[in-house]
Amino acid sequence: MDRSLREPLDELQAVRAVCEGDSADAQHIVDHLYETVPHYSWVGIYVLEGADLVLGPWRGPQATEHVRIPVGTGVCGAAAASGETEIVDDVNSDPRYLACFAATRSEIVVPIHFAETVIGEIDIDSDQPNAFDRRDQSFLEQVAVLLAPATRELQNSLSTGA
Repeated sequence: MDRSLREPLDELQAVRAVCEGDSADAQHIVDHLYETVPHYSWVGIYVLEGADLVLGPWRGPQATEHVRIPVGTGVCGAAAASGETEIVDDVNSDPRYLACFAATRSEIVVPIHFAETVIGEIDIDSDQPNAFDRRDQSFLEQVAVLLAPATRELQNSLSTGA
């Protein structure tokens, strides 16, 4: 399989470059991931608000109907509850999967932590089965660290209604 994910260190440096300057926001990172990694067919950030995950910045061919997901529900809710990355090789065989798009075949969900607490997560779908491996996991867990400040800002804006 042509994964087309550059060497993780090179890709991480590219994401860090997106994070620099005034444009260091979650949408820019979501756009970068969607545009540069071919097997990422939908990329979104969910932000924890109370007991729910609320959809924040996203990029893909269409919006998801799952704009609010209770913690513990679905693959996203499971990752938020455990604080651990979830990789689903075949969404059709995982009963936790909340169907969004007919083309989705696999999913990875990576929690975003701030002060050792889950504050959000990166949710990525692929139209390829078995699309995600340890390279994606390691890379995206590092991206989650870079996203933590922007995600915390999104979380604060939700709580203040800004």
